[in-house]
Amino acid sequence: MSKPVFTHTEDQFKQITQDMLRIARNKGATDAVAEVSEGGGLSISVRKGQVETIEQNRDKGVGITVYIGQKRGNASTSDFSAKSLEDTVEAAYNIARFTAEDDCAGLPDADLLETAPRDLKLFHPWQISAEEAIDLACRIEAAAFATDKRISNCDGASVHAQQSHFVSANTRGFCAGYAFSRHTLSVAPIAGKGAHMQRDDWYSSHRNAKKLASPEDIGRYAAERALARLHARTIETRKCPVLFEAPLAAGLLGSMVQAVSGGALYRKSSFLLDSLGKQIFPSHVQVTEDPHILGAVGSSPFDDEGVKTQKRELVQDGVLQGYFLSSYSARKLGMQTTGNAGGSHNLLMRSSLAKKTDNFAAMLKKMGTGLLVTELMGQGVNYVTGDYSRGASGYWVENGVIQYPVEEITIAGNMREMFQQIVAIGNDQLTRGTKTTGSILIESMTVAGN
Repeated sequence: MSKPVFTHTEDQFKQITQDMLRIARNKGATDAVAEVSEGGGLSISVRKGQVETIEQNRDKGVGITVYIGQKRGNASTSDFSAKSLEDTVEAAYNIARFTAEDDCAGLPDADLLETAPRDLKLFHPWQISAEEAIDLACRIEAAAFATDKRISNCDGASVHAQQSHFVSANTRGFCAGYAFSRHTLSVAPIAGKGAHMQRDDWYSSHRNAKKLASPEDIGRYAAERALARLHARTIETRKCPVLFEAPLAAGLLGSMVQAVSGGALYRKSSFLLDSLGKQIFPSHVQVTEDPHILGAVGSSPFDDEGVKTQKRELVQDGVLQGYFLSSYSARKLGMQTTGNAGGSHNLLMRSSLAKKTDNFAAMLKKMGTGLLVTELMGQGVNYVTGDYSRGASGYWVENGVIQYPVEEITIAGNMREMFQQIVAIGNDQLTRGTKTTGSILIESMTVAGN
């Protein structure tokens, strides 16, 4: 019989939140929200067959936000004793007393809250022992070294297993929570020697450990990526088409999310200000948000405020249909929350022109001659202006065929123009975090080299 994953039950968590809300009400709070959570996991890393780190984590905490009208204060503790809970509420209440009023502060309207959350199958505990995790990591690394004798070193292979649960409740009738898990296998092999070494990595992450890629496949593919980068060269400065490999293409989707999120919009620090109902992509581009995909990393029946989540077409035929708003940012903009307190949920970016045969090789042929980008460096994105300039490496492609690896270059453009110049999105879809997309082909960017 397996041992319990957590030390507290959901019912115990619900009782703690209700106790804190009652204390807050008794002190004179007009509204309050409490959240209690607990988590634990195992992280190990090995390098060249030797254990480097073993970390076992277990933590718990409870937080309370108290409202006195539209004045807000919050406090937290990891001590669940009755006195500590009361002291924590007292601290939050006292902070609220001396805080300036904010006319946008407050809980969501009661009719927006999720009262009957669905079970989205987000909890798949992996009770792996340290010995088993070490063996798994060694298998990943061994597969990388076995791929080719030119794999000379490794930055290490890692195994992470994490499971947590929480309950959130507020004074408007919301009280719910769920357990969730996330597990990851990764490796970063190094190919070559001396001044001609190249490093790459690969990982697999899922809520259910049974759905992770095999250790051997992860190690072999990471090694193949590192090997392919050997003998990289630079290229002359030019303008050319650029194909973002699927893992990096998810970053372009992430840039769009940041630009149309409430905080950036009400601060007027976004290159996509006032874009609702406007064309931000070509008409073939579609983006869907679906928080209810069973077992997905970005799934949740409600957001961080308890607001019910719902599937929506975020971008339809290239036209932006909605923002990412919490209650606070929505009030700042004179709008209603979109159920995105805490961020975006599962996003799928696709092209209505894409064919089933538009795999990675087909995307290279669509590009013809240009740059395939497989790694980006630095944080060179200005979200106010949309200016984009980042160090990059990848491969030079001619007539749809990779010719040689490329490094020490910079790619530059403007995000608004880059979005409008998306020529194609491949069916070589990959999920990274909450975002899924295939490789993305941009019509033209400046590539700075020699």
